[in-house]
Amino acid sequence: MERGFGLKTSGRAKELSNAAFTGRRVLDLTTPLGHLCGKILADLGADVIKIEPPAGDAGRFRSPFYSDNTGASHSLFWLAYNNNKRGITLNLESGDGRALLARLAQQADFLLESFPPGCMDSLGIGYEKLAAANPELVYTAITPFGQTGPYRDFQGDDLEIMALSGVMSLTGHPGRTPLRISLAQSEAWASLYGAMGALTALRHRQESGRGQFVDVSAQAACVILCAHAPWFWDYNREIPSREGEFMTGRTITGAKFRTVWPCRDGYLTFIIYGGPAGQKTNRALTEWMDSHGCAPEFMKQKDWDRFDVATITQPEVDRTEEAIGKFFVNLTKQEFIKGGLERGMLGYPISTAADILADGQLTSRNFWQMVQLPGCAEPVRFPGPFAKFSNMDCGEIRLAAPALGEHNSAVYGGELGVSERELQRMRAARII
Repeated sequence: MERGFGLKTSGRAKELSNAAFTGRRVLDLTTPLGHLCGKILADLGADVIKIEPPAGDAGRFRSPFYSDNTGASHSLFWLAYNNNKRGITLNLESGDGRALLARLAQQADFLLESFPPGCMDSLGIGYEKLAAANPELVYTAITPFGQTGPYRDFQGDDLEIMALSGVMSLTGHPGRTPLRISLAQSEAWASLYGAMGALTALRHRQESGRGQFVDVSAQAACVILCAHAPWFWDYNREIPSREGEFMTGRTITGAKFRTVWPCRDGYLTFIIYGGPAGQKTNRALTEWMDSHGCAPEFMKQKDWDRFDVATITQPEVDRTEEAIGKFFVNLTKQEFIKGGLERGMLGYPISTAADILADGQLTSRNFWQMVQLPGCAEPVRFPGPFAKFSNMDCGEIRLAAPALGEHNSAVYGGELGVSERELQRMRAARII
C-alpha cells in the first residue's frame, strides 16, 4: 500500500543493494532513549522491526507535532527517528506476546531494548533465555545508569542523566541555575554508544560464533560531553565549574578568557589560544583585523610566534579581547567561518537550526532528502545519510516511519505463519 512519504511501506523495506547490514534482522523494543540506535542500524541496511505496545510507543506522543489535512497530529520526533523501520505491536505482559517475541528473536541478529534493569528477565525473555535459543543474538540494553552499580534502579530522563553525567556542572553562569543542553542530547549519545556496542559485539560474533550482552549506560555515554574536564581532577585534583561564556585557562596568572562572542547575526566561538595552532591563529587574526584598520598597535607589535599563553595576565587578556570584540561584532557568522578557513584559524560560528539548514557543506553532500509528509502540500527536508562511504550505501530514506501496527500481518502472518483467525483473536485480546 502507499501512505505517508509516498513510499511502499507494506512488507519489507526496499533493501540497499550495497549496505553493510543488508540481510540483518534487528528487533527494536526501545523507548525514545534508544530510537536512534535502531535508526543507525536501519540506515546501514538492516531490516529493523520496531516493536511497540498496542497503545503506541512514547515517541509517537512527543512534540513537536504537525497536523495533516485531516486534523490528525504527527510527531516529528517519531517520523525522524523511526523511518527505515517496519513496525509491529506486541503486548509483552501477555504470555502469548512473550512467546511471539521469543519466536522473532530466534531469527534475529540483534535485539535492542531500554527497559529498567531486570525487566526483561522478570518476564522470562531476557538475554540468557533468548540466547539459549539463539546463541548468535547480540542483545543491547540501553538504560539511564546501566545494569549494575548504585544507580541501576534509578529512573532518569534527559535532565537527570545530564546532571549526573557532570555536563550540567559546566553549563550556565556561576552562581545561577545549571542548564541542560537544548534538546535531549543524552538519548542521542546513548543510542550512538548502543550502535557502536552492537557493532563491536557483531565483530566478536564473526570471530567466535557467539553473540553478547551489550550494557549501555546513558550517564556514562554522556561523560564525553564534558570534554577534558574530568582530567582536571585526575591530574590536578581540581574540579572545574561553570563560567558562562568564559573559561579559566591553564595559566600561571589564572587569567579568564572569553569563549563566546556576539557577532552581527548571532554568536561565535573563539578563544585566545596557546601553542603553535594558537600562535598561528592569533597572528592571522591580527593581520585580518589590520586589513580592516581594527588592529591596535600593541597587537601588531606582539611577537605571536613566541607567544606563551601560560604567562599572559588578566589586563593583557582584557585589552586584547576588547579589540577582538569590536572586530567580531561587525562580522556575520559566514564571514567569520569563511575568513577563518582561508587563514587557517581556530574558531567556529554557533549555528542555529536555520544556519544548519542553509549550510553549504551539507547541501553539497546531498545530506538533505525531500520527503512528502501526509497532508503537506510541499515536501519537507529530512536528515539523510549520517556518513558517506566509498564502497557502501547508507542513509537513503526508503521506508516511512511506521503507522501503529502497520506490519503486523506481514511479520506475524507472512513470516511467522500465524493464521488470520489467530491474528484477529490476538488483536481482540490486545496481544498485538
